[in-house]
Amino acid sequence: MMENKVTLAHGAGGRQTAELIEKVFKAHFANPEFTADDAAILNVGDGRIAMTTDGFIVSPFEFPGGNIGKLSICGTVNDLACMGAKPLYLTCSFIIEEGFPLDKLEEIASYMEKTAAEAGVKIVAGDTKVAGKGQVDNVFITTTGIGKLQEGVHTSGAFAKPGDAVIVTGDIGRHGCTILLARENLGIEADVKSDCAPLWGTVESMLETTKDIHVIRDATRGGVGTVLYEIAAESKVGIRLDASSIPVDGAVRGVCGMLGLDPLYLANEGTLVVVAPKEKAQALVETLHKGKYSGNAAIIGEVTDTMPGKVVMTTEIGAETLLPQPGGELLPRIC
Repeated sequence: MMENKVTLAHGAGGRQTAELIEKVFKAHFANPEFTADDAAILNVGDGRIAMTTDGFIVSPFEFPGGNIGKLSICGTVNDLACMGAKPLYLTCSFIIEEGFPLDKLEEIASYMEKTAAEAGVKIVAGDTKVAGKGQVDNVFITTTGIGKLQEGVHTSGAFAKPGDAVIVTGDIGRHGCTILLARENLGIEADVKSDCAPLWGTVESMLETTKDIHVIRDATRGGVGTVLYEIAAESKVGIRLDASSIPVDGAVRGVCGMLGLDPLYLANEGTLVVVAPKEKAQALVETLHKGKYSGNAAIIGEVTDTMPGKVVMTTEIGAETLLPQPGGELLPRIC
């Protein structure tokens, strides 16, 4: 039963978030275009577009590898890319706390300019509000994006099929680990930098290799583990992972080991989960290894017809264990 008050867990991307969407938002907003995917696919004239929106409230607003401005472009661009849509246009909305330094705001805007240029999108409109001191924590940004769907591409979390391979486009957990170290006084020194990056180029290279890709998902809140549970539920399939094949940066692995965290449930801002036919998987990984942001891509598992809705891990000693259902709040405000 859903709690009668909103908690931080409702924004974490796990079970409570799904319940909130299902019982509140979907209950009131449902229509034929309403989607559980990263962006809605809409018919416009003779073509199809993808449209999405995302809010960013990361704390701290600056972190190794970027800031909230870079994040606000990457997050929305990547959601469009996951649907096979070339990002074209963005709008942005700022809610700024009274007293926020103007030089920091200009730095955020500069990051947005550079990242949008790399992603090939134009920021075409926006809105600015200033809230009283203490009503907002520094600055919040919302971006909305529109992209053009590429011909012959059909991806969705509901399209995974038994026998498919599960791929990640890079090492996992770096963004969540970066935010944790930047925020908390843990006394841990580790060379960890967020993987925050615009990924249309990564997706475009995969689509040039094959358009026979069933699922592409941005593994942000809740990490790869949460995304895999979402795919398993939407496609009514099981997923089996090979622990030894999952790429994790050495520093991230060390931090997780010290704190008892699982990198599968830490956020990423530059890593995608891809589900594709097994016979296409190796070619996709070879393509990804040539990319700017996907040199650590790997096949990490397969889709099965057993234990629908569940994710199972084969450990490094050959035992099988059920991955825990994602829930609760690990790191508030990671994006």
